[in-house]
Amino acid sequence: MVLVIMKAAARLLVLLGCLVLCRADAPTPLVMWHGMGDSCCNPLSLGNIAKLIQSQVPGIYIHSIEIGNNIIEDTLNGFFKNVNDQIDMACKIVAADTNLTNGFHAIGFSQGGQFLRALVQKCPQAKVLNLISVGGQHQGVFGFPRCPGGNETICEIVRRLLNLGAYQSVIQDLYACFIIPSPLHSPLHSFLL
Repeated sequence: MVLVIMKAAARLLVLLGCLVLCRADAPTPLVMWHGMGDSCCNPLSLGNIAKLIQSQVPGIYIHSIEIGNNIIEDTLNGFFKNVNDQIDMACKIVAADTNLTNGFHAIGFSQGGQFLRALVQKCPQAKVLNLISVGGQHQGVFGFPRCPGGNETICEIVRRLLNLGAYQSVIQDLYACFIIPSPLHSPLHSFLL
């Protein structure tokens, strides 16, 4: 299901983005960043989207961000590596790629959209011309989305515990070490953000 949605989104992006990407001279390069649980080059997901875009925009240079030395590290880092460290690494990767020196478009999927937004904000070397975020949770995730099981009482208890503890400094410091809870955003505590 996710792959079908990603393929449909990629086709839409290609059609809409072709106005910007498809020029008489060389197309503007593209940087992509995957979501949690995926990797830069998985041939069933982001790798497939890169091939689709290349088939529609001949000659386009695509750099898919990889945080780690291989697909497994990249996938695990999406769950466990400190967000700020990943943004710093991506900044260095983009700055070192001479194909991106004159600017590039960026497409992020889910968490990758958030991370590319952070890259735009924190990395002056990243000359992002346009940022497209597909399914990025830029305002965070509230409570315990899609609580598993049928017991609403347990789900509500978990939500209340999250609301009580999520904004305590000790918990925020712990969150900085992991990705999974980082996007938590409570409308009840938005003054703390």
